[in-house]
Amino acid sequence: MNHRNHHRSFRRLALAAALSFAATAAFAAPVTYTMDPDHTTVAAKWNHFGFSNPVILFGDVDGTIVYDADNVSASSVQVTLPLSGLESNVQAFNDHLLSDDFFDAAQFPEATFRSTSVEADDDDELKITGDLTIKGITKEVVLDATINHIGVHPMTQKATAGFDAEVTIKRSDFDLGLYVPNVADEIELHITTEAPIASGDDA
Repeated sequence: MNHRNHHRSFRRLALAAALSFAATAAFAAPVTYTMDPDHTTVAAKWNHFGFSNPVILFGDVDGTIVYDADNVSASSVQVTLPLSGLESNVQAFNDHLLSDDFFDAAQFPEATFRSTSVEADDDDELKITGDLTIKGITKEVVLDATINHIGVHPMTQKATAGFDAEVTIKRSDFDLGLYVPNVADEIELHITTEAPIASGDDA
């Protein structure tokens, strides 16, 4: 009788341990977030003849962030910027930027970023290395990213991740070098996003 009780107790302990491990593994699994285009801004800033620092925005952003808090190197980022979402607030400038003098949007309608590695840089800081493709030209860049907040969004009641990221690129690297050096070659890119958890990834 005692032997049977011990055997049952062992089986219960083993089952409890297995369930605990499964729950821990599920909790630690990477989480996929989809960037909300209504709460995502990509801004590009440069110096114009030393007089001003114009900014253009890219809207309609489509992106996915896979974030693993326990194994940051398993995280990834993919972003697509349709050039149809470019906005400078000056229509003539929009048209010029989309022409073959610059982005040649008729032939290259989007820019993309695909991460190749993600590293933890500090508690809430990440280094995201990846391939930036503009006008059919791909260059490796490193984004300095900040995790603003991960939690339940008070409006949507969905698990949401908020990130900012910055990188400086040379536009001449992407065949966008018209008027360099009078108009600065260096472009400062700033991205801010709210990304709710993807459908099917809800806890």
